[in-house]
Amino acid sequence: MKILLSNDDGYRAEGLTALGVAIRPLGAVTIVAPDRNRSGASNSLTLDVPVRAARYDTDSYYVNGTPTDCVHLAISGLFDFEHDIVVSGVNDGANLGDDTLYSGTVAAAVEGRFLGLPAIAVSLCVEPGSPRNFAAAAQVAAQLVRRMAQDRLQGPEVGPVILNVNVPDLPDGQLRGIKVTRLGSRHRSKSIVKAKDPRGRNVYWVGNAGAGQDAGPGTDFHAVAEGFASITPLQIDLTRHAALPELQKWLKLE
Repeated sequence: MKILLSNDDGYRAEGLTALGVAIRPLGAVTIVAPDRNRSGASNSLTLDVPVRAARYDTDSYYVNGTPTDCVHLAISGLFDFEHDIVVSGVNDGANLGDDTLYSGTVAAAVEGRFLGLPAIAVSLCVEPGSPRNFAAAAQVAAQLVRRMAQDRLQGPEVGPVILNVNVPDLPDGQLRGIKVTRLGSRHRSKSIVKAKDPRGRNVYWVGNAGAGQDAGPGTDFHAVAEGFASITPLQIDLTRHAALPELQKWLKLE
């Protein structure tokens, strides 16, 4: 397999290094990652300035853009070969429930899916003071890539799949297993944090994410809390299909 790795924490991130170590025995690995931390970049593309890529190691490149830029460049002409799968991570922090809408880690996987490849986004659910067992989370990703190589998860009705993987921060061997889950949801985020810069001007920090709200059995939140890796298949179609007839009536359209 030709495997493309990316992330949103930047090319120097510990999670990306751990992912490379775990994935390299499975195929030919290429890394294309942002030149700095781009957490929260979501699916943004850089359209107003040129994007540059530079090599920093064998088959490893950094890009002065977003995670989506990285995957887009890698698949759309940066190389003279085709990749088979995109793996993004290991993210330094959870991407549970609503987080997926903001996550650059998930966005890198989504871009791979947009361009026709199966994709996996993997995140380590760290807490303050966590030991950060990136290697254990990377092994979960490797297990999925190995399985994908043997039996690609794809059907005529769904096309290539996106898997959103969240792994509790546990040492290798202490993970209780894997559960297939749906996305839960969070309470609203905390209020913004107001501060002042050295010149006395107001500045603001985005508040912390809210705690789990829809976090019961079957959700990604619940699986991780119980010590399981959570795997959620994602879709790109954001249409609320159940609301279409009601919208038709509300607009009084025939």
